[in-house]
Amino acid sequence: MSEAIPQVKPMKIMSGCRTTSQLHVGNFWGAVNNWLKLQNDNECYFGVMDLHGLTTAYKSSHEIKNFNRDIFADLVAWGIDTDKNTVFIQSLVPEHIELFMHFANLTPMGWLERVPTWKDAEEEAKASDTHNLGRFMYPVLQAADIALYNGQKVPVGADQVAHLELTREIIRRFNFLYKGKLPEPQALLTETPLVPGLDGRKMSKSYNNGLLLTEDEKTLKKKVNSMLTDTKRLRREDVGNPADCTVFTFHKLYSTDQDLKWVVDGCTTAGIGCGDCKAKLCANIEEKTKIPREKKKELLNNPKALDSIIDQGTEKARLVARKNLNQIKDWMKL
Repeated sequence: MSEAIPQVKPMKIMSGCRTTSQLHVGNFWGAVNNWLKLQNDNECYFGVMDLHGLTTAYKSSHEIKNFNRDIFADLVAWGIDTDKNTVFIQSLVPEHIELFMHFANLTPMGWLERVPTWKDAEEEAKASDTHNLGRFMYPVLQAADIALYNGQKVPVGADQVAHLELTREIIRRFNFLYKGKLPEPQALLTETPLVPGLDGRKMSKSYNNGLLLTEDEKTLKKKVNSMLTDTKRLRREDVGNPADCTVFTFHKLYSTDQDLKWVVDGCTTAGIGCGDCKAKLCANIEEKTKIPREKKKELLNNPKALDSIIDQGTEKARLVARKNLNQIKDWMKL
């Protein structure tokens, strides 16, 4: 008689995208694309994190609700399965805030003052009037987001591993103080390619240099044509270096190996011009975007259908959050 093959329990994955604007292609390649790869074999919790967004967008709070719906529609349109996964809007699950308060009480100030993202961006935060308590305590809320679903793995790029360590320290201290058994989440290293803005700088709302995930065809063409190319290629007959070209960075995300060879051969021999290269890129992005764009449009044009999906995801999240928060409060003897 053959031995039964042991069943491997799916890992509990927790991740989210911060609500400050519509999703751009950097959000997709840095996060959502990895969620698509993880969603079928794991127990996944994906959040639209509007409370995190409000730490910097508190002056434009009236925009958050629409961004929540837009991001939710994008996630569904691009293939996140809301039946297999728990997809929710953070502020609709109040247990996040309650657990955040419990974690905030046991987190020493010194831990937060050492967070790299706080130290590195402190001057920018002062200049933009976002040097506030919410932004300072952002990592504590992040720890609560993960612990609330007993997250075991958090998909991150290599540059974010240090940030996750604070979550582990907070949970470790909770378990020590209250004899709890919250899992210490591990980093799930994922591929997060660097996606520059249209001008070669970091893609950012503040720089107005982003390419939205579901740009309409006309705007997509206009933005691709504005992309920075190799500044040393001044004339059509000059040879170029694809490694110094923002357009080629996008080709590596959206184009086939055959097209990449065409770009490299043509650019380095001046066999093609920058306009030819951009036209090919635009066509390739459009090919991948047109179907999700139509799906998203259908959802946004049918508010009841979208509301139903959001409500179902929220209820799924709250059932898990309530159960886990009750266990946490039992450990605390509350």
